[in-house]
This record gives sequence, C-alpha cells and structure tokens, in this order.
Amino acid sequence: MLEAGLYLIPSQMSDVTLDRVLPAHNLEVVRGIRYFVVESLRSARRFIKKCDRDIDIDALTLNELNEHTDLSDTAALEALLEPISRGEAVGVISDAGCPAVADPGADLVAIAQRRGYKVFPLVGPSSILLSLMASGFNGQRFAFEGYLPVDARARQARLKEMVHRIEREHQTQIFIEAPYRNNQLIADLATHLPPSMRLCVASDITGERQSIITRTIGQWRQASYDYHKVPTIFLLYQ
Repeated sequence: MLEAGLYLIPSQMSDVTLDRVLPAHNLEVVRGIRYFVVESLRSARRFIKKCDRDIDIDALTLNELNEHTDLSDTAALEALLEPISRGEAVGVISDAGCPAVADPGADLVAIAQRRGYKVFPLVGPSSILLSLMASGFNGQRFAFEGYLPVDARARQARLKEMVHRIEREHQTQIFIEAPYRNNQLIADLATHLPPSMRLCVASDITGERQSIITRTIGQWRQASYDYHKVPTIFLLYQ
C-alpha cells in the first residue's frame, strides 16, 4: 500500500524502453495507484500500459489537467485531490518528462501543499536539466523561459533581454519552440544574436536520434541542420 499523497510520475520523452529512463521504483508506484491526473488520456493510458501490461486501465480513474483546464476553478482542482483525504494515492502524469515543470500540474501541487498533503516527486528525465548538463553552459545560474513570443518585434525584445541577463548575470537562458518552427527559430537567432554568443540545440533527448550540439552563433550561420518536427530545447550563453 502506498502512503496517501500526491505522486509526481515522470514519463518518457522519447520512444525508448522505460528501463532506460525510469527506475523500477516508479513502475511499482504506478501499479499501486488507482487515481491519476493526466495531461492527456490517450498518452497516459499508453504510458501506464507500458509500465505494466497487466494493469486494468478501465479500473482506474483518470482525470485530465492541461492547457484547456480552467485553472481559476479552485474547487474543481481540489476535487482531483479528494482521494488523498480518504487515504488514497493520486498520481500526476504529464505527456513527456517531469510533471509540474513547465506543466499545469504545478497548480495541483500548490493546492496539495496548501492542504498539507504529502508530495512525492519521483526520479525521471527532464529536458531542461539534461540539456543543461550536456551544453557546457553555466549550471549554477540559469532560467527557463518557456516559449518565445511569436510576434517578431516581441521576440526581438525578449532576446535582447536574455542577452543582457547572460552578459550581466552570467545566467544560462533556456527556451523551447513548437517543433515545426525549430528551423526558423535557429535562423532567427543566427540573424539577430551576436556571432560570439553560444547556442546549444538539444533534440530528441534520451531518444535514438539524440543530438546535443553547442556552437557559436557565427558557426550556426554556416551550419546545415534540420530539426523540423523534432522535440528540441534551446540554450544560450556567452
């Protein structure tokens, strides 16, 4: 029997066997939970079945929490945690990587903390940390910026601010883009950033096609690349 509380269960970020990215303990936790809060039902069902094919998915309760959820409806969010008050365990699963990091699950964790419930973060892959580890950039000071603005003027303003943070605070800047816009983002960075600035492009992390490359902007201007529709994270440093 699992202790009552909120379990943050990382999922795989690429199509590899789970033993490459998750410890056996995580699978035991998944087997012991009947109530889940998930980013999408389809991917969560697939992940749970991959953890153990003998799990009866239809016997589980899966509720969605994603970008379409009304996060201002506190009562509805609290209802997702109601099983904990009855001594049950509730698991949170995002589509890829660690729940509650750049993920709506953070709002649920905040409620659990306010209500005094125990929160159990499990070990698993994080694209932010793995890319930072492999970039060669400052791992003492860094910031994750999420998505850059789509509007060209707003994007240039954000990039200018990020460059200032790098120069003044020696802070690594980490961000992402919709996979179908990856190539255009690199072209924009190569056009507007100083040639000595360094850019790390980390794609398909933990996957069979993993590629983590750090070059100066000047070198990226001359490079051939194709990251179209490949999950990718970007890091900037001086």
